[in-house]
Amino acid sequence: MALQHELRHTHFVYCLDQQADGSYVFLNRNYKPVGFIDVSFTNYDEYPVAVHIKGLTAAKAEKISYKSDPSTSRIYLYNDGCVPTDSAKYMTEYLKRLGVIASLKIDGKKHKG
Repeated sequence: MALQHELRHTHFVYCLDQQADGSYVFLNRNYKPVGFIDVSFTNYDEYPVAVHIKGLTAAKAEKISYKSDPSTSRIYLYNDGCVPTDSAKYMTEYLKRLGVIASLKIDGKKHKG
């Protein structure tokens, strides 16, 4: 995979990926934890990037998902058809989805890392 140089590819949340223990990792467009620039394989267990989220229900996932998908296993905030940096409309929709995420709380369970 080629390294993408647009800031969005590394520093915008692309999706929330649920781990086997129920925690989530916030991934960028390169499927790396947000802020990671390296394109090599990343073992999430080696980094403190997973978090348990309180109240992340199917109804909340539906509000976060760009396609209103209630699945909580992997929640996509945008895709190549609605890239936030392509238009004010897409950015506004993306920021609304981030607002839903921002309203959630971290669960008190022990986090990875």
